[in-house]
Amino acid sequence: MKHLSIYFLISSLIIVPGIYSLVRYGFKPSIEFTGGTRLTIENTISSPDIILQSFEEYTPSLEDSTPNSVTLKTKNISQDTAQKAIDTLKKDNPEIKITGFESIGAALGKETIKKTISALIIASVMLLLYISFAFKQLKYGVCALIAMFHDTIVLLGSFSLLGHFFGVEIDLLFVTAVLTILSFSVHDTIVVFDRIRELSHKNKGIEYVTLVNQAVTETMVRSLNNSLTIIFMLIALFLIGGETTKFFSLALLIGTVTGTYSSTFTAAPLLIVWNNIFAKNR
Repeated sequence: MKHLSIYFLISSLIIVPGIYSLVRYGFKPSIEFTGGTRLTIENTISSPDIILQSFEEYTPSLEDSTPNSVTLKTKNISQDTAQKAIDTLKKDNPEIKITGFESIGAALGKETIKKTISALIIASVMLLLYISFAFKQLKYGVCALIAMFHDTIVLLGSFSLLGHFFGVEIDLLFVTAVLTILSFSVHDTIVVFDRIRELSHKNKGIEYVTLVNQAVTETMVRSLNNSLTIIFMLIALFLIGGETTKFFSLALLIGTVTGTYSSTFTAAPLLIVWNNIFAKNR
């Protein structure tokens, strides 16, 4: 822990571009958040633009296109209205048909956003209270929470950048991934904190930085082994998994890597900073 400034600099270099992207570009939300209709159409027409023109008055956007099907998102419309638009193309393409229809109202989308924010706030407050109570010191809860926010901002910033440059949308699976990463990040941090607490009871009078260094050294291998088993599985899931879970596994992968890093190089250094500040005040 002699190079605290370097650890915080690395975190800043990762976080700052993400924060800039969040402020400048925001997210590209999926239909679960914005409301609207998603249509999957079995298509033998050479160009999907012809299908888009049929839904022109409903502001369509192309989500996916293969030689056999087209998936597009429009304003909220009924299935009968969508079918009528498709029927106009049946003269030249009698086999064209709707194979998937999903419609979500704008009100439900707003409600989903509110519930997501509420879940994050509730989870954060409960973790702060629990860790502070378990370790009987507020500094452990605060430092763990800051490290957790570090991981959350990295994940949110990454998907903001992916949404802006590659069109990656955030959906309810992404929310699930964020909540999962919160618990994983704190789990690894608690392992380090618990070792620090044990050493502080056994070795009275030793400098606090030395205790933290020893605790990090003793838990490093365990944390890496635990994280690598998860990382290897998530890489495989991302590479060979289906399109539905591809970005869910990517979110978990980003969160796992940053969570492993922050437990050692963010949470533990923050404890030293906290201790130094309050030691000076005494």
